Amino acid sequence: MAKYLFHGSFSIDGLRGIQKEGGTSRTKAVTTLAESLGGSLESYYFAFGDDSYFVVVDLPDDEAAAACAIAVGASGAVSNSTIKLLTPAQVDAAVKLSPNYRAPGQ
Repeated sequence: MAKYLFHGSFSIDGLRGIQKEGGTSRTKAVTTLAESLGGSLESYYFAFGDDSYFVVVDLPDDEAAAACAIAVGASGAVSNSTIKLLTPAQVDAAVKLSPNYRAPGQ
């Protein structure tokens, strides 16, 4: 499974939903969403600042993550960004690869 960080902010309607249903209702909704795609919720945090929430989920693949992002975005209740997270072991494997790259102007 791969890990994905979803973060963003709630619309006015989204905030009204949280006022009505409480914060734990979001944890339940995201757990259901992740499980419906073969994944699981690792963590859900509300936050101050430009982003109102940070969610980490384990999902089987990028397509499942895209399906989550599309469903959440299409709701209109949030603006959402998705980041694929890498483990230190994945970074170790990446630095062992030999990509052929030329920087602009070199």
